[in-house]
Amino acid sequence: MSRTEVDTAADAPRTFARWRDRWTRPVLIANLIAQIAIVVTGGAVRLTGSGLGCSTWPQCEPGHFTPKFHEALTIHPYIEFGNRTLTGVLGVIALLVAIVVWTRRDRVASYRWLGFAPLIGVLAQAVIGGITVRVDLHPGWVSTHFLVSMLLIVTSAILLDRSAEGDGAPRPVVGTWSRRLAPVFAVLLGVVLVLGAITTGAGPHSGDDEIAYRFAIDPLLMARVHAAAVWLFTAVLVTLLVLNRRAPRPVPRLGMTVAVLVVLQGVIGYVQVATDLPILLVVLHMAAAGMLTAGSTRYLMSFRVRD
Repeated sequence: MSRTEVDTAADAPRTFARWRDRWTRPVLIANLIAQIAIVVTGGAVRLTGSGLGCSTWPQCEPGHFTPKFHEALTIHPYIEFGNRTLTGVLGVIALLVAIVVWTRRDRVASYRWLGFAPLIGVLAQAVIGGITVRVDLHPGWVSTHFLVSMLLIVTSAILLDRSAEGDGAPRPVVGTWSRRLAPVFAVLLGVVLVLGAITTGAGPHSGDDEIAYRFAIDPLLMARVHAAAVWLFTAVLVTLLVLNRRAPRPVPRLGMTVAVLVVLQGVIGYVQVATDLPILLVVLHMAAAGMLTAGSTRYLMSFRVRD
């Protein structure tokens, strides 16, 4: 081997390290955005009655992975196929996340293993999506599909924050009562998301126009229970905002961001109920749910620092 070839081989790891360090944060940001976007496109599939636009899975139609054109073809197969295509894009981003995180040999194992979570989640979501189609969009599976996406958003937000901090022991920057309320806040967020999924599964947008399974629950009653949980979540948030008003940056700023998202969600929620659930508002409600989940996760992460 010539000296030039030896030098090139020796430079390769350093070149990759520079590429990785430059692109780690953009890749993690793209992953978080894509995880929220897939919730929006999935919501569009449900809200336009396109859940069975592709009649099977993993193919769209028997013998075809793409919609097969014919005179009676509607827009529904294209909406469903578009959501599946975005899943493929998300899978590529998740693979890049695994690469840029796992190859950081100077980081602790817990952070490096967490880099595989988006990729595993995307694969799991593909399977759940396939089962959902096979069972004709039963609302239980549709809700599971949504809630797993919320978990992936949480994981992606944690990864984004962990990438920018060290691996030392967590050191709190907020008071005792804020630390005690943090798990309550997290649990209430989960309750709000679960109740929201159940409320949707009981209403007119549970899955498909032709095969209309519903949870056997009064949707208006579920909307009220969901709203009550949101008010309780908001009360805990306001308490945290007061307790953390003098906390170091970025705690107060992230808290106010979450507060704005909660107000936005509340306005959209009440307006959509009062106007008989127009599709656009329901899509915005789902998008804001993804942003609220990400924002709440980052807010809780800011309660401590790592050296």
